[in-house]
Amino acid sequence: MKVLVVGGGGREHALCWKISQSPRVSKIYCAPGNAGITGVAECVGIKAADIDGLVTFAYNQGIDLAVVGPEDPLTRGLVDALEAHGIRVFGPRASAAAIEGSKVLSKDIMAKYGIPTAGYRSFENRREAVEYIKSLSSPCVVKADGLAAGKGVIVAGTTEEALEAIVQIMDDRAFGSAGDKVVVEELLTGEEVSILAFTDGITVAPMLPAQDHKQVYDGDKGPNTGGMGAYAPAPVCTPELYKYALEKILQPTVAAMASEGRPYSGVLYAGLMVTAEGPKVLEYNARFGDPEAQPVLMMLKTDLVDIMDAVIDKRLKDINIEWEEGASVCVVMASGGYPGAYGKGIEITGLDRVPEGVTVFHAGTAEREGKIVTDGGRVLGVTARGADIPSAISLAYRGVEAISFEGAHCRRDIGQKATIRR
Repeated sequence: MKVLVVGGGGREHALCWKISQSPRVSKIYCAPGNAGITGVAECVGIKAADIDGLVTFAYNQGIDLAVVGPEDPLTRGLVDALEAHGIRVFGPRASAAAIEGSKVLSKDIMAKYGIPTAGYRSFENRREAVEYIKSLSSPCVVKADGLAAGKGVIVAGTTEEALEAIVQIMDDRAFGSAGDKVVVEELLTGEEVSILAFTDGITVAPMLPAQDHKQVYDGDKGPNTGGMGAYAPAPVCTPELYKYALEKILQPTVAAMASEGRPYSGVLYAGLMVTAEGPKVLEYNARFGDPEAQPVLMMLKTDLVDIMDAVIDKRLKDINIEWEEGASVCVVMASGGYPGAYGKGIEITGLDRVPEGVTVFHAGTAEREGKIVTDGGRVLGVTARGADIPSAISLAYRGVEAISFEGAHCRRDIGQKATIRR
């Protein structure tokens, strides 16, 4: 069986790593891949945004299964294009992936179908957005409508901060066309949890709950990033909360998408805030989270290819998905300056010195003249599995200490909320 994984980040490295463990797979290609992925797959020089190039490659190579990692090609219809050429593909079609591609759409669907979320208003007109913000008496969150690589969400503690967010998104076009519309919503307080689920459009099979760390600095300080680390399972998600999320959020969302003529198949990610009133949806993603995929896939015992086939064939109900005991933690090592401007081409050393039990998933890396160098903001996802969260944290940070590159930085508190809760 030949598999094509689309993307070149830490999530795609984790996908290739997990898929390579399937005895059914004889060859894995990754487009475009990165320096770490070359260890488990053949990287091909086709960008994830090159829909025509990817379809041509998949067709000519006789790909048996395509797996689309990033949100951009999903929202732009890569799944639709591959299916049109008879290629089996895991991931939602463009009409379904729009639940991530448009925050206005996702909020409208939640409001229509009674899925718990924050109160909100959406705006295309800048003046109306400004007037609404000035009328508010409490903090709010301002979101760019479209895709912004996880950075288009601004938590505003004051009216001035919210107005500055409007300037940044709608005037300065910090996120390009993603800022054509904005969502202004109430600020929810509590603890976040991410619940990813496999779904074939009928059955919904949640994965282990995970917790991401969005802000760049310890203690959830500083600007949002694409994610500075994650761990699974997250104890904030009690069995009762897990059941509620399945029955009141995930299953109703999949049913709502079907009712809207947007049948959903693939991975549905619900980012939740656990409030005093219960869990509410912060956002949806139409794919594996990054870095949540790294610890979650490390905990997956069942053959991932078997699950993906079952999703495509709409027989997910027949698959018994099993998970490893213990916990897994992923710590992201980032380039100096990230999430702002950063340099590239800096040599990375120590990758051969990480302790046993640590897997380093490459995100922004490249190979130059026989050396592994930085090639992005988030560079590595140092991931470990242990008997419990504290042991997984300890092992992951031992891995971090073995690796170095100029300007490297990471959060030092990944998973600490879970240890406090114990």
